[in-house]
Amino acid sequence: MSEEQLPLPTPSREVRQWAMFCHFSAFLGMWFPFGSLIGPLILWQVKREMDPFIDAQGKEALNFQITVAIASAVCYLLMFVLIGFALLGLVLIGALVLTIIAGIKANEGFPYRYPFTWRLVK
Repeated sequence: MSEEQLPLPTPSREVRQWAMFCHFSAFLGMWFPFGSLIGPLILWQVKREMDPFIDAQGKEALNFQITVAIASAVCYLLMFVLIGFALLGLVLIGALVLTIIAGIKANEGFPYRYPFTWRLVK
């Protein structure tokens, strides 16, 4: 096997859980304004030095939540022409589903990449 084909070692249980928490912390937005951005940001900042897997998944979660916030803002603007109501519903349902998938995948040790994400944080 070449070096490119070697499987990556599975992160430890604790590392996988922290990566999952980085994704699921976005649900703080249900209770706190901007919680969907603040939750992943704080967890990523606190735990990113612990393991590269947490660092990568924390950045991915934060970038996705930034993208969702921007898309939601555009939907609010489009509510003046009524299409924003339907689009906001789609954005929120998509964000919910993708966040759950990402958290589950991270807990299984698989690095998850959100689709349709603007990756501002490198």
